[in-house]
Amino acid sequence: MKLSSQIAASRAPLGSRSLQRRVVCGATNGSNGARTTFHRLIEENGCVLLPGVYDALSAKIAARAGHKGCFVSGYAVSATVLGEPDVGLLTSPEMARKAGQIHGAVPSLPVIADADTGGGNVLNVQRTIRQLITSGCKGCFLEDQAWPRRMGHMRNKEVIEMEEFAAKIAAAREAIGDSDFFLVARTDARGISAKYGLEEAIKRANLYADAGADATFIEGPRGEDELRIVGRETKGLRVCNMLEGGTTPLHTPTELAEMGFHLVVYPLAALYAATRTLLTAYETLAAKGTTRDDMAGLTHFDEFNEIVGLEERIRAEERLTKREGSDKLHVRVRAPVKELN
Repeated sequence: MKLSSQIAASRAPLGSRSLQRRVVCGATNGSNGARTTFHRLIEENGCVLLPGVYDALSAKIAARAGHKGCFVSGYAVSATVLGEPDVGLLTSPEMARKAGQIHGAVPSLPVIADADTGGGNVLNVQRTIRQLITSGCKGCFLEDQAWPRRMGHMRNKEVIEMEEFAAKIAAAREAIGDSDFFLVARTDARGISAKYGLEEAIKRANLYADAGADATFIEGPRGEDELRIVGRETKGLRVCNMLEGGTTPLHTPTELAEMGFHLVVYPLAALYAATRTLLTAYETLAAKGTTRDDMAGLTHFDEFNEIVGLEERIRAEERLTKREGSDKLHVRVRAPVKELN
């Protein structure tokens, strides 16, 4: 299909589109088109849901549940690594390290990381992108907030000039080159102005798509009507954020596909669930001094060891080392050891 036909298909009336399969729109400005892992996931699966993860264990559990990719939330990493709210305290190198740990634990689970504002100007953005690629990430979200930035559904946010952020997107695209890396441009303009925010956000999203983003993400639409407007009026691939207690109503991937979206992120569901469980467990210990009457709410020893792969590690250790009758440790090597004269 020609590029013009692809774009026309993405702007076709909603009723004429498949709910589960989308045309992957190529970009006109040097993006990797349909060559990245996340382009392929969208093409093969339709609207893809990405759960939020914040460490290696949560990523292992997400993969175990059958998810095809994940999102490393800055909000969640700031909370779990620093114990701090998402107000710009987490640095780009800290996020890259955490994303690398997650990729190392579950290399089969493609990771998109939250890159916030990119760490500074266009040169900082390029450094951040290269760090994320080196860490094994398959994509990132880059946003147009002014520093100090805020989590998307918080108050007291500002955005930079759209042309300044478009330059950041172009710089990110240059740093990506031919890498398998999916660039999402996020705008927070909707939350800045109650009267003109959505119109401004759509204008910005389309500029960022032209600057080199593979997909765009308008944070904080209010209600289903606004979601449909975003799906109808923005170019190319679209991302939607589902936050429990946020300003955008929760929807399923099927419902959002019908509105024109391609990636659905539930960034904090696991963090909020884990936090509720931690509150209950610690309150139980404080009140009762034991968990013996509340075992149904806990993962048990054997189940947890199975999740983290204890038996696999023990078998690997036994395969690689052995002790014989002399009780000396013998290490298996590829080549015979030469005798020294």
